[in-house]
Amino acid sequence: MEAVLTAAVALLDEAGGSALTFRALATRLGTGVGTIYWYVANKDELLDRATDHAIGGVLTAVQAQPAGDDPIADLRAMAVALFDAIVDRPWLSAYFMRNTDVQGNSLRLYEELGQQTLRLDLTSRQRFHAVSAITGVVVGAAADLGVEVPEELLAGEVNRDEYLDRFAESWRALDAAEFPFVHQIAEDFAGHDDRDQFLAALDLTLAGLRLQAEG
Repeated sequence: MEAVLTAAVALLDEAGGSALTFRALATRLGTGVGTIYWYVANKDELLDRATDHAIGGVLTAVQAQPAGDDPIADLRAMAVALFDAIVDRPWLSAYFMRNTDVQGNSLRLYEELGQQTLRLDLTSRQRFHAVSAITGVVVGAAADLGVEVPEELLAGEVNRDEYLDRFAESWRALDAAEFPFVHQIAEDFAGHDDRDQFLAALDLTLAGLRLQAEG
């Protein structure tokens, strides 16, 4: 099973979910397709187990982090570790926590996040909502970074800054009275860093959690 999942993760890393077929996996392993069915019943199970295999590395890193005095700071470190893993492997965003009966590592990671909220003065519902919000910010932001890159960027016709500035320039040209917000943030959009934007969203979420716990 270890060899099957390692090869499956490698195929997913190379070209995403569409690249992971039983035939491609069998070829990578130098075996027959029938052999794969000894380990998994179908592609959905294969995807879930491959996801969990990859998340195992995140779980190990999270569990190795020393506990601090501030549970919200610990939550932030865990969330950033998960975000970085999904940015490195964008396909994870589609399958993370999809089937926790199979994804034991994903469930344990979810538990690690949740246990930090047990250190805060919250109700069980507030804890559930807090961890849901944090994972939503992480997975959503990482998934946005993993969307298909526009062809003109892939072809090198423009760089990222030029691509963003094209939209920013059109926003600058809008009527400031009709679009005051878009007009004002055009400069920030043009030069924004995606990771900084994620961290800002995460910090806003965690700041709300802190106010709720201290309220």
